[in-house]
Amino acid sequence: MIRSLHIEHYALIDQLDISWHSGFSVITGETGAGKSIILGAIGLLLGERMKGQPLPPPSPQGEGAQGGEKSSSRSKCVIEAEFELSDELADEDFFLQKDLDFDGRHCIIRRELTAEGKSRAFINDTPVNLSLLKEIGGQLIDIHSQHQNLLLGKEDFQLNTLDILAHDAEELKDYCGRYSHYLTTRQQLQETKERAQSSHEQEDYLRFQANQLAEAALREEEQEELEAEQEMLSHAEEIKEGLYEAQSCLNADEEGNTLQRIKQAVASLQNVNRVFSQMEELTQRLDSCYIELKDIADEIGQKADEVEYDPQRLEQVNERLDTLYSLQKKHHVDSVAELIALQKELEQQLALIDNSEEHIAALERELNAAKEAVLVQARKLTEMRQGAKKVLEQDIVSRLVALGMPNVRFEVNLTQTAEPGWKGMDKVEFLFSANKNVPTQPLSQIASGGEIARVMLSLKALIANAVKLPTIIFDEIDTGVSGKIAEQMALMMQEMGEQGCQVVSITHLPQIAAKGQHHYKVYKEEGANATLTHITELTEAQRIEEIAHMLSGATLTEAALNNAKELLKQ
Repeated sequence: MIRSLHIEHYALIDQLDISWHSGFSVITGETGAGKSIILGAIGLLLGERMKGQPLPPPSPQGEGAQGGEKSSSRSKCVIEAEFELSDELADEDFFLQKDLDFDGRHCIIRRELTAEGKSRAFINDTPVNLSLLKEIGGQLIDIHSQHQNLLLGKEDFQLNTLDILAHDAEELKDYCGRYSHYLTTRQQLQETKERAQSSHEQEDYLRFQANQLAEAALREEEQEELEAEQEMLSHAEEIKEGLYEAQSCLNADEEGNTLQRIKQAVASLQNVNRVFSQMEELTQRLDSCYIELKDIADEIGQKADEVEYDPQRLEQVNERLDTLYSLQKKHHVDSVAELIALQKELEQQLALIDNSEEHIAALERELNAAKEAVLVQARKLTEMRQGAKKVLEQDIVSRLVALGMPNVRFEVNLTQTAEPGWKGMDKVEFLFSANKNVPTQPLSQIASGGEIARVMLSLKALIANAVKLPTIIFDEIDTGVSGKIAEQMALMMQEMGEQGCQVVSITHLPQIAAKGQHHYKVYKEEGANATLTHITELTEAQRIEEIAHMLSGATLTEAALNNAKELLKQ
């Protein structure tokens, strides 16, 4: 339940602090006093997105309405609430999984908004995103506004209500998992059939391409080797001439060639070594050079002998390169490696074509099994909903009779759909009749505004008890009712409060205001430069006056005061 609420610099609120109580509380105030502003602030606290400008515009004089506060301090809107968690929500593992601090019982949520539209949210002083704020907020407070009455005509709301009473959350989760697998398998089968159909239409062309690449007997390094050989064969004579000339310079038969002169130099140095030992190292180095150069000359000669101008081989190399270049151009690739990869891909496609019937048959068997699993779980959901249907019909009728509808009939029409969906195979429609001899019809089509309000209150009371909702706020749930019916609605909310749910009702009816254990009043106060919204918890004497005003209007009469006292006594 919510223990305290702090709102600072939000719309018409400069600063507001409220301590909340357990049980049933009421909020009253003139139309336009700011009750919806407080609800809007709580909505932001629960993860709703900011609409419009949260901060009021600065006053012309630059002063706030209270204590001469400078409007420049209104640079940030802060909304903060402290919640006392029930045993069901005080789950330490949940907070640890979300990396949130937890003291075992309390949770503090804060939302900060700036005039520039920036927003930050915190849970127990840890920054969080809005999705987590919504996840936790949805388990803490349910705000019922008038527009939610329209949900009674929505099939999803009706089915969700039935599921809450059926306590089938685990079974529904299991069903969703099976249904998701069914959809995935069905999509996979459809795509496989489409690919198979497309591949069959192109099979002849694919086989031609694959055979052409296979016949080419591709090797990954082949192109580089052939291009090098082509370069050599195209310049064979030039290469051979150059090699012979180099060899001749080193090792020609005539006197005075390079190797002969070096050999003579080595011999001269060896003679010198006998009388001048310092030349021994240089002699060895020159001798090593002679040996190395002699080896080089021999290798040059061998290479020169190997190089032959072979027009026939050059033609073969050119033809092979033309084949490789042609294949690359045809398939829009740049290398033999890419051609080899394409060949493997074509072979895989052809293998799929050859095995497509077996693959499709296997997927069809898997799809049939997946659908059967979905149908089995859907039947289980239907059985649980059928049981909840009877409870819902009986409970709503008994509550509506207590709310002044003695001839009411309420039925839950549960029918089967042709195909499974995300929530099973059940279609739900609430049927309603408030009068004798009038057949039941869809609730949203036949019920008046007051009847809709009573049905929704009854549903909310039933749901709150089923899920142990900590806090529920009713925003003018009493629309369209008055007198004794309003009193019965108040008693129902009072009963919800006694069963452990914190109930807050925003109301304009004195019959409901008088039943609250605690009474808050929202009012506006005109300041020097701004109009501000305030809220205060009323004392017993202040309650009498407030309810008397609700009975008689602006003029406070003795009769109204006495009626107010009588309502409070009841």
